[in-house]
Amino acid sequence: MFDKLDFIVGKYDDLSAQASDPDIIANQPVWRKIVMEMGELEPIVKAYREYNDNRTSLSETKELLDDGGLDAEEKELFKSELSDLEKRREILESSLKTLLLPKDPNDEKNVILEIRAGTGGEEASLFGGDLLRMYMRYAERRGWHTEMMEMNDTGLGGIKEAVLLIRGRGAYSRLKYESGVHRVQRVPETEAGGRVHTSAATVAVLPEIDEVEVEIDPSDVRVDVFRSSGNGGQSVNTTDSAVRLTHMPTGLVVSCQDEKSQIKNKDKAFKVLRARLYDMKLQDRNKEVSQARKSMVGSGDRSERVRTYNFPQGRVSDHRIGLTLYKLPSFMDGDLDEVIDGLILADQAEKMKA
Repeated sequence: MFDKLDFIVGKYDDLSAQASDPDIIANQPVWRKIVMEMGELEPIVKAYREYNDNRTSLSETKELLDDGGLDAEEKELFKSELSDLEKRREILESSLKTLLLPKDPNDEKNVILEIRAGTGGEEASLFGGDLLRMYMRYAERRGWHTEMMEMNDTGLGGIKEAVLLIRGRGAYSRLKYESGVHRVQRVPETEAGGRVHTSAATVAVLPEIDEVEVEIDPSDVRVDVFRSSGNGGQSVNTTDSAVRLTHMPTGLVVSCQDEKSQIKNKDKAFKVLRARLYDMKLQDRNKEVSQARKSMVGSGDRSERVRTYNFPQGRVSDHRIGLTLYKLPSFMDGDLDEVIDGLILADQAEKMKA
C-alpha cells in the first residue's frame, strides 16, 4: 500500500510541475486535464502527508518517553499525547485504504433514472409516482437539476413509466444503489376494509453516456414519428413530434414525447438508448464478476428486492444492509442520505475485504 502511495505522491508532484509550465498553461485543454487529474489525487496526497506527519510525531513522542529524564507529570502528558496520536493513525490508515479503493469511472456522471410500475395495478402506479417525486426532491436537496425525458401517466396521479435525467456532480455515485425492486405496503384509498396491500415498482439507474462511449450505427435504428398521446389539453400535440427508436440488433425500444419539438424528442430518445445499451454491456460483464463475488449491496439486478416502504408503521427498510428507519414521511420527501451513506459504506467494506 505504501509503495502505491509513494508512487501517487510522485505522480502528483510531477503533475504539479507540469501545471506550472508556461507552455502547458498556454495549451488550455491539456492544462485542464492535468488540473483535473491533480484534483483526483489531491485527497490521497493530503491524507498520506498527514499520515507521515503523524508517524514522525509518534516516533518523537516514543523517544521522549523512553528517554527516562521525565518526571511523573510529564510522562502522563506524553502518554496521553501518544494515545491520541495512535488513535489518529488508525483513522488515517482507514481513510487511506478507502481513498485507494478502485473508483467507478461513471461516478461523476449524470443519471438517467427509470421508474416502472410493477405488480399491484393502480396502487403500483401511484407508488411509482411517489418514487418519482421522492427522487426529484432528493435531487433538489442536493442542488442537482432534473429534466423529464419521458412520462406515461395514468391520469390519477400515478405513472406506468417515467424516465428522468438528473444532472449534478456525483449524481451516479449516490443514486446507483437505487436500482432494483421497491416494495410498498399500505392501505389504498379505494380499500373499504382497511386492508394493507403490497405493490411494487422497479427502478433502473443508468449513467448518462456520451456518443463516443457507445457508438450507434444509424442503420441499426428504426425511427418512427407519431403524435403524442395524453389526457387532453396541452399534453396532446397536433403534429408528429413524438419519436420512437427501435434498436434492431437488441430489440430495445425507446419512445419520447415530452417535448413539442421532434428534434428534441429524438435527441432525448438517443440519450436513453445509449444508456440502456451501455447498461446491457455492463450487466453482461457484471454477471461474470458476480460469479466470483457478489457485492453486499446487491448486483443491481432489476428482479432483486432492495427496499420496503411500510406506510402503516411509518418505516422504510433497506434489505441489503439490514437498515430500518422510522422516518418514512421525511424519506419520501427526499431525505435519503442516511440510507445511501449506509449503502456506500457497505460497498466500501466489501471492496476492502476483496
